[in-house]
Amino acid sequence: MKELHYEFYIGGTPEQVWETLISPEGTKQIYYGSVIQSTFKEGELLEYVGPGADGDETIHVYGTLLEFTPQKAFRFTHKVGPSYHKGTERYESRISWLLEAVGGTTKLTLIHDEWHPDDPSYAGSINAWWQVLSNIKTLVETGRTLDFGSWS
Repeated sequence: MKELHYEFYIGGTPEQVWETLISPEGTKQIYYGSVIQSTFKEGELLEYVGPGADGDETIHVYGTLLEFTPQKAFRFTHKVGPSYHKGTERYESRISWLLEAVGGTTKLTLIHDEWHPDDPSYAGSINAWWQVLSNIKTLVETGRTLDFGSWS
């Protein structure tokens, strides 16, 4: 089974990294202008909503919140939004963000797994995650994000 697994060490506290992952201010900067809409209660809906093909309220990703342990773990199922892959099946995968204090840094682990073999989102995710992860690290350490030009 396919799995994307990344580990980064970030010059910041788990609290700083966590805020970047879940706060509107952080997610807008690392996720194409999107924010998380969720109650952050396990078992409930989670959506990443922001500018896109369907206007300012485009649902880019949605799923079910599986685990929400502040500054430690954030897991949810992942499906691409309705404006992506129109007319095709929306396969489900899982995203796990894991945070661990290591000395004066935070080890951030991203595991994107449980992919369906036919999920067309897998190939694009390989490149997109490097940009997102690089932006998380840069934002926490410098207060700004990288300029990748237009996101693709």
